[in-house]
Amino acid sequence: MNKIKLLLISIPLFGFTSLHKYYVSNTQVDYVKEERAVQITSGLFVDDFEKLLKERYDDTIVLNENEEEALIDTYIEKYLRSKLKISIDGKTQNLVFIGKEYDNDIMYCYLEIENVVAINTMEISNTLLFDLFEDQKNIVRTNINEKYKTFILIPENKKGMLNF
Repeated sequence: MNKIKLLLISIPLFGFTSLHKYYVSNTQVDYVKEERAVQITSGLFVDDFEKLLKERYDDTIVLNENEEEALIDTYIEKYLRSKLKISIDGKTQNLVFIGKEYDNDIMYCYLEIENVVAINTMEISNTLLFDLFEDQKNIVRTNINEKYKTFILIPENKKGMLNF
């Protein structure tokens, strides 16, 4: 009898949690002075990013390691470079796509800005997945000049400005 009561109480709780899904990405931006580079790592849920790539580029895309990696990488690079913008000291920077890797349900995408001698100001615009999910949130963490900052970008607030 107690098992039945527990089951009846548990079913609505599990049902409620499955109704809500969080849409979030996590981007880490690090300035590596010795390498004169800004290294960027963006973590996105594979299923969300796959859905976006299917809608934008090719409805047959499947994000996992397969024979079409070069084509998929082209789509990923194109999308990331259109939605992730960084300016250093007022100058828009070129993001170089390094690659990606999968870790369970997260895809980590690696980018870099080369030949960065110094950083006084940095503006970051991160609109990843905003065009797919209206409640998307993008967490941006930075380590620039040994100063750590974190901010959350939403569709109504797409940019963060940092002064060092």
